[in-house]
Amino acid sequence: MKVWDILKFGLVLMAYAAAACVGLAFVYAGTAKTIEQREMDDQEAALKELFPGAESFKEITGAITSPDHRVSFESQWEVRQGDKIIGVALQAVGGSYGGPIKILVGVNTGGTISRIKIMEHSDTPGLGANAGKKGYFVNKEKKLTFYGQFDGKPVSDPFKPGDDVVVITAATITSQAVSTAVKAAGTAAEQWLTEQGAGT
Repeated sequence: MKVWDILKFGLVLMAYAAAACVGLAFVYAGTAKTIEQREMDDQEAALKELFPGAESFKEITGAITSPDHRVSFESQWEVRQGDKIIGVALQAVGGSYGGPIKILVGVNTGGTISRIKIMEHSDTPGLGANAGKKGYFVNKEKKLTFYGQFDGKPVSDPFKPGDDVVVITAATITSQAVSTAVKAAGTAAEQWLTEQGAGT
């Protein structure tokens, strides 16, 4: 093959690559707003799961600090019903068996966890992944899921796996990670709500 043929072939490949990049850029520009809107809708739906009676969610990210260095708060929302604060929702992130675990935690003004929702995790399927699974029950008789046991739990509880938190079978690390994140979110949210004059 001659040098000119090689150069020609390279130029043709480069032209195709450039056209593909331009095409991808147009596709991204056209879908970015749709993707962003879908993410916002999913987030609002998740918040509504935590507080079914809420009328509005105001982002207050940065207002609440985690009391535990193992847990960070990515996003924070003040939850209202009319002009009254009824709670706080925090997106807590902590370390788990397979890496970071992201949990949406709702805290009522009465000093209890309203609900939690496991948003993202990389834990082992069939073990730690059961933390967010609807069909995995820590109490089959009561049809109580692992995440469901936190509903209505006072933030003053110890949140100790094997004590006041039922552990996922063969997934102690995941159980501990969720308990630690929920406890940190509950403690921090209750303090913030008290400072706003909306706590217990």
